[in-house]
Amino acid sequence: MRDVKIAEIPDIEVDPVTLDIIESALKNYRYEMDAVLFRTAMSPVIREQHDEFPMICDPNGRMVVGQFGSYIREMMERFDQPLYPGDVILLNDPYLCGGAISHINDFLVLVPVFDGDELIGWTSMFGHQMDVGGPLPGSFPTNATSIFGEGLRIPPVKLFEKGELNQAVLDLILNNVRIPMMNRSDLMGIVAGCKTAEQRVRELCERFGRDIYLAACQALLDRTYRAVQTLIQRNIPTEPQSFEDYIDDDGLGNGPFKMKLTIWREGNKAIFDWTGTDPQAVGPINFYLNPGMFKMFIGVYLIMVYDPQILFNDGFYDLIDARMPDGSLLHPKFPAPLGCRTHALARLFDVMGGCLGQQSPELTTAAGYGTSPHLLYSGNDKDDNFFFIMEIGYGGIPGRPIGDGMDGHSWWPLFTNIPTEYLESYCPLRVDRYSSVIDSGGAGLHRGGNGIDKWYTFLEPGEIAIHDDRWLTPPWGILGGKPGMRSTKILVHTDGTRTVLPSKCDQIKVEPGDQLVFQTAGGGGWGDPLERDIEKVRVDVVRELVSVKKAASDYGVVCDPETSEVDEDATQALRQRMKESRGELQTFDFGPPLQELLVRCKEETGLEPPTAPSLPPGWETNGVKKVAA
Repeated sequence: MRDVKIAEIPDIEVDPVTLDIIESALKNYRYEMDAVLFRTAMSPVIREQHDEFPMICDPNGRMVVGQFGSYIREMMERFDQPLYPGDVILLNDPYLCGGAISHINDFLVLVPVFDGDELIGWTSMFGHQMDVGGPLPGSFPTNATSIFGEGLRIPPVKLFEKGELNQAVLDLILNNVRIPMMNRSDLMGIVAGCKTAEQRVRELCERFGRDIYLAACQALLDRTYRAVQTLIQRNIPTEPQSFEDYIDDDGLGNGPFKMKLTIWREGNKAIFDWTGTDPQAVGPINFYLNPGMFKMFIGVYLIMVYDPQILFNDGFYDLIDARMPDGSLLHPKFPAPLGCRTHALARLFDVMGGCLGQQSPELTTAAGYGTSPHLLYSGNDKDDNFFFIMEIGYGGIPGRPIGDGMDGHSWWPLFTNIPTEYLESYCPLRVDRYSSVIDSGGAGLHRGGNGIDKWYTFLEPGEIAIHDDRWLTPPWGILGGKPGMRSTKILVHTDGTRTVLPSKCDQIKVEPGDQLVFQTAGGGGWGDPLERDIEKVRVDVVRELVSVKKAASDYGVVCDPETSEVDEDATQALRQRMKESRGELQTFDFGPPLQELLVRCKEETGLEPPTAPSLPPGWETNGVKKVAA
């Protein structure tokens, strides 16, 4: 940045009452940003599913409250323009902001907050745009081999300067998208959310004084630093602990792709090293991970698992050293495609949980559905009007130390589903079934959540695309818990023929009356299933979450097929036999070996399993795990 005077943080103490008031106010402003956007946006992905992330930062770009971690400081080092009150900066290119956003569908807005001529903070928000141009509706084709094949890339530009709209920039953007009215509404909603928070921060400074406000921001950062420092001391071992999991394929027939993490502690600092992760993929599953973003993920995980009362902010970043090998799946080289990166994003939390679970498995969870299922449907209706819908699906949340995993829930806590009424009102489709997939949650003392069983009937000719994972490697169980069930997609044609679809595919033709059976993965189980309360198993059977067959085979509970009543004597006898014959329980249950899974998948689906990862030009094969089909 040029010609910007950044306010200094005063070294003064803020009394506890004032600090609590300012903290509560900032939290409320962060949620007010959401509310403004939800009431302005048109797309269901933002308006209904809440795929957007706000934050409020101090003058140095450190997030004080928010959801996704700071990225401003690094990005603005590359922005060689002066800043003025009323400016609004827009961008969507991950490679030009160090991975602050991870694919081009995310429009990122930054608003500098000034007091006079001094910069006193930032407000920022990014939200998923349903379409940003490119060859296919939705702008993240599964067969993309570079980011150039995904859609419009926007470098950091001023959408507003000194409060005046840059109409030429807006026109250029809207000229390259399929649903310009929706894009404009969503973008201006993001701007409005940021401007609302800007005004609220100014009001807070007027109420308490600028110095008190800035000192309070520093105090909140310091408090989180101390809290996370304690969590690291208690839960991160000094001896390195490693764990690995896989993304099943890249949409182009390559895979599985290993994600490997090693964790250890040196003094007060925690090291998170992704060395051993496979090189970047040819297909679009790469995740250009900003180190600051990853540190926030670590903080989110540690805080949610160990102490949810701690405020999310950037205060703890100096306590974490994040190492991501350049050119790997988690830090690919330009111009690697990034559109389907949510599979790596979701699986990252499974890997972190597995790594931390080796030190204290009784305090961690099993693996969840570990991906971000998407369905896209587009075409022209009978009046030749273009239609397009994108829905993010959910799956089984893993069994936890405190109880069962949730059925059909988002892995990101603030996401919600698109109501069926919305889908059927604004898109030519019918939802015929929306329930959980029986038996898909892994058995355990605490059951893994079931995946979602959703049946869509298409009412107009068009094309569909699917983005999913966990069709090959099941979500693992922990402490004797069993793996969850894998995902499945079946297209049932009007003539009764059935086609099993790959987990990543697009340009699939559908005709009126064709039905898609979309089943997502379940979550892994936690703890010994034979120790689960018998009454809980019976209730699961009554609620059709667990079948009578699985109640007996996995939980050792004998239920009457007609009444679901439990035969106590038969149950006790069966459980005793199962305990005597099963052998020692393992800390992690990954299911069958990978080679066996490859064979099973081909037998069950008729689909060709992935082959060993193809390497980008210039990469050697050293360190890449080859998997024979």
